[in-house]
Amino acid sequence: MRGTVRTRRGSRPRVRRDDRGQISIEFLGFLPILLLIALAVVQLGLAAYAVQQAGTGARAAARTATLDEADRKIGPVAAGKAAMSGWAGADAVVEASEGGGEVHATATVEIPTLLPGVGPWHATRTATMALPAEPGGTTAP
Repeated sequence: MRGTVRTRRGSRPRVRRDDRGQISIEFLGFLPILLLIALAVVQLGLAAYAVQQAGTGARAAARTATLDEADRKIGPVAAGKAAMSGWAGADAVVEASEGGGEVHATATVEIPTLLPGVGPWHATRTATMALPAEPGGTTAP
């Protein structure tokens, strides 16, 4: 056993003075790496949450755009932003357009960055929903 001196059989080994604090110094050297890994894991969670919020906003905007004008309380853009959580919906960009009997909605959310020197990143999700049938029984072109 390196770094220890045995005194007599059955007694605890005595640590030499020059080995004291070695583990603490090794841990302090490894601590920045552990903190960087922890920040990266939290950053990954924030990115996943932002992607989920963008998808929710796009679906809400597309769903609202399929309603008749008289049934809408708010527009598709406002509905998409309202469906997201506070920080995600505050600066989100939501767009909705009709064409070919469908509504296409796109929501873009900025991903907050924790790691120094990276970003800004954005999460973009789209949703497509069919327009309802015309009152005469035909579908929209």
